[in-house]
Amino acid sequence: MFKIQAIAMNTFKEAVRDRILYAILVFAIAMIAGTVILARLGAGSGEKVIRDFGLGFISIFGTLIAVFLGIGLVHKEIDRRTIYTIVSKPIHRSQFIVGKYLGLCFTLFVNVAIMTATLVGIIYFFGEGLWDFRLVAASAMIFMELMVITGIAVLFSAFSTPALSAIFTLSLFAIGRLLNDFMMFGEKYAGATAGKVIGGLYYLLPNLARFNISTEVVHGVPLGEVISGMTILYGLLYVVTLLALTALIFQRRDFR
Repeated sequence: MFKIQAIAMNTFKEAVRDRILYAILVFAIAMIAGTVILARLGAGSGEKVIRDFGLGFISIFGTLIAVFLGIGLVHKEIDRRTIYTIVSKPIHRSQFIVGKYLGLCFTLFVNVAIMTATLVGIIYFFGEGLWDFRLVAASAMIFMELMVITGIAVLFSAFSTPALSAIFTLSLFAIGRLLNDFMMFGEKYAGATAGKVIGGLYYLLPNLARFNISTEVVHGVPLGEVISGMTILYGLLYVVTLLALTALIFQRRDFR
């Protein structure tokens, strides 16, 4: 456990020293702050506009950070030739993967917390001036989604280049967000064979739409109706499966 913790903390320290990460975060904060202008220009409830676009920006830029961090997990170590030192030490490769993943997730947590605090502050000063726990709950579900996305990026990084890993991860992100729509299309319009294929993919691929509760939170739907323990368990089990596959692939790679 100490080895995993040490790898995680080292990964976090490396991530926070990356200037690109700060550039993404600053741009995200600027876009979230810009929702005030959109609220003033738009029709209807200004606070709903801020909530809707603010949570959307947290999801978008959080995904960019998750992909940016995850795709370089193994490639950076190979590029700097530090992977040879790591695999020669008494550290199991699965410990290396888990430690790296936890370090990336902690980095994501800090960034999502900063973006959420910015959104809550904007709503407090420019909205109704009330504390709304539902925004934090929506951000927590976004973070759960980002944990899955990071796991996907880490999986592809174990056997592919950063460019291909980014393409594969973003493709799965788009499919995961539209998976319910694909399933509905398959049930109504696809044939028997195509319907079975779509049904199989529905249960195999990550259903990221489960974690997207922003619309319900914006419109005041009770949290009990949009957040369930099964959704959280689904996310955790998917992450564990992704890490197990990554560790298996990484264990079989020959770096000599």
